[in-house]
Amino acid sequence: MIETKLSQKIAGEITLSPDPGGTMKKWREIFGISQSEMSKYLGISPSTISDYESNRRKSPGINIIKRFVDALINIDKEKGGSKILQLTSEEKQTEFFKNVEFTTAIGGKRFVEALEGKCVAACEELEVKRVYGYTIIDSIKVITELPYTEFPKIFGASPERALIFTKVSTGRSPMVVVRVSQTKPSIVVLHGCKEVDMLAQKIAEKERIPLIVTEMEPTTIEQILKQFEV
Repeated sequence: MIETKLSQKIAGEITLSPDPGGTMKKWREIFGISQSEMSKYLGISPSTISDYESNRRKSPGINIIKRFVDALINIDKEKGGSKILQLTSEEKQTEFFKNVEFTTAIGGKRFVEALEGKCVAACEELEVKRVYGYTIIDSIKVITELPYTEFPKIFGASPERALIFTKVSTGRSPMVVVRVSQTKPSIVVLHGCKEVDMLAQKIAEKERIPLIVTEMEPTTIEQILKQFEV
């Protein structure tokens, strides 16, 4: 039943997406499945998968989408089902944080421009970073109250996302949390930070994670980024 709901969610997102190929690619990458793996499972060539994902072929029909989604689920089950477990875990939206997913990936520079943000560390990495979603985090509650075992839920469907920390004074504590976490985000955004701590900047450089500051309010951020949402 849980897997059925997940399959329906993915299929519905692909079907309704203005960029169905890009959405197919997003989910294939979220599941960590290569084009060759997918093509072998479906019995078609990797170039056909590539054509669908780049929209060089006309939008896939219901049968293709169903086979594609079934392949995502079944290949992951063959590997132990870790991604299914992550995606079907208990509700991720809590008083500590809020996850939002995008329909397709957007570039790091475009994401930062949308937030009217300023990069203060690892800025060159923005050229290659992709963002599949973002998480708005109450930094004080997460750092002082959230059990460490719950921290992975912050990353939602994919770690290729931006972590947006609110109520930040210097940025040191959020970056220390990122440093010790096994999973790393694409970008870290600090809201309300007037002067970024040097250690926070050094961690960002070492981890090659662009560190961004913005004065845009969280509610405005959500409104601005709705254009990219699922």
